[in-house]
Amino acid sequence: MKRTVTAVIALTVLIAVSAGCSISKVWEAGKTGSEKATISLWHNFTGDDLRAQTMRSIIQEFEEAHPDIKVDVQAIPPDEYRARLKKSAEGGDIPDVFVLWSGAMTREYAAASLIQPIDDLVDAYPEWRDGFLPNSLEAFKDRGLVYGAPMGLSPTSILYYNKRIFEENELRVPTTWGELMYMVGKLNSKGITPIALGNKAGWPAQSSIFSSIADRVTGTEWLINAANQEKGAKFTDATFIEALKYMKQLGEVGAFQKGYQHMNNIEMELMFARGESAMMIDGGWALTNLAANASLEAMSEMGAALLPAIPDGKGDPNTLAGVVGSGMALGIHAEGSDKEAAYELIYAMSGPDAQQRTLESNQLVSYKLELDKSKVSPIFAEVYDLVNSVSLTPVYDGVLTTEGAEAVNNGLRELLEGGDPEKIAASIQEAQAKALGQLLGNMH
Repeated sequence: MKRTVTAVIALTVLIAVSAGCSISKVWEAGKTGSEKATISLWHNFTGDDLRAQTMRSIIQEFEEAHPDIKVDVQAIPPDEYRARLKKSAEGGDIPDVFVLWSGAMTREYAAASLIQPIDDLVDAYPEWRDGFLPNSLEAFKDRGLVYGAPMGLSPTSILYYNKRIFEENELRVPTTWGELMYMVGKLNSKGITPIALGNKAGWPAQSSIFSSIADRVTGTEWLINAANQEKGAKFTDATFIEALKYMKQLGEVGAFQKGYQHMNNIEMELMFARGESAMMIDGGWALTNLAANASLEAMSEMGAALLPAIPDGKGDPNTLAGVVGSGMALGIHAEGSDKEAAYELIYAMSGPDAQQRTLESNQLVSYKLELDKSKVSPIFAEVYDLVNSVSLTPVYDGVLTTEGAEAVNNGLRELLEGGDPEKIAASIQEAQAKALGQLLGNMH
């Protein structure tokens, strides 16, 4: 289902939170005396972007304000985070508080009994609970229970472009696939990299490029059915193979720079910021990195648009792939005073104050706040308005199982290097069907 993020983003919600109020007061009946709590926290806010700096500051402030709580912090680079967490969880070791993604990851961790619901925490603050955009908390639900406190909003497939390069080469934002192909050819003929890509981790090609292209070809309903293996939809269907062929074409025409499979997404963003490519297809998360590392002149040259329409596609071209993104989760082992402390930390990292600070760090949030555009970069304000004018469609790694998403990531790597779309489609279908069967077995 498409998630509408229209003018509701611009609503102002005044959240009145007493300065001296501690979340632990809600749990007084269950307090265990003066016992000092010890909790573990895993996060991926390791970068120099403004959002990561903000979240690290919030964690530090929490520790200083709670000398009775010992927080064992593990800060893990984003590209390593999911794999490290999964490996630790497989060994039965899950942090007390950690970053969790909505959708498939939430369902998998809930089915495996690795996380606890946080409905008590959410319901204790109705103003906070009701301040989230529609479908935000629902994205972290499994069988009716909430397992994560949303921390952001992540449109994943924004077409960023360099206005100066466009003007110098008499180009305009492409609205059709044919226009995009023409632009790629013209830019290559002039020795200009058309689109920067950093696909070292595998997910950027899937999340930022393919999720939108595929939705324009297949439509959203088909993806939901195929992900759930329902109504006869399978990843070996002709419509999905057609989507893979469009993606393959980008590799064939030389849309990306050499070595893009060995560059990470941060390096890609800096490459674009330096004016070394005409375009970049990336998520809203790029904005906080650009705000921290790009010059004001470079950011003033940036524009934002949607990916072009696909001929005879079944999907709506006036959309962006996107997800509510990550949130803070409660590990299964947190009990007693440790659980109370974990609740406090989750609230500190995702409550109204954290949402406001996150927005002002040039990171979109799934929370009803008014944006003061004087506090953010011009390109962030432009993306804010763009996201406010369209609907979001699903991201593949948000609806597929972990194994299914990995099969897509690996398949797209192979596809861009000339791989066979039909063979890749078959491997994706096999991985998703097998993992979904196991997941449903665990739930029952």
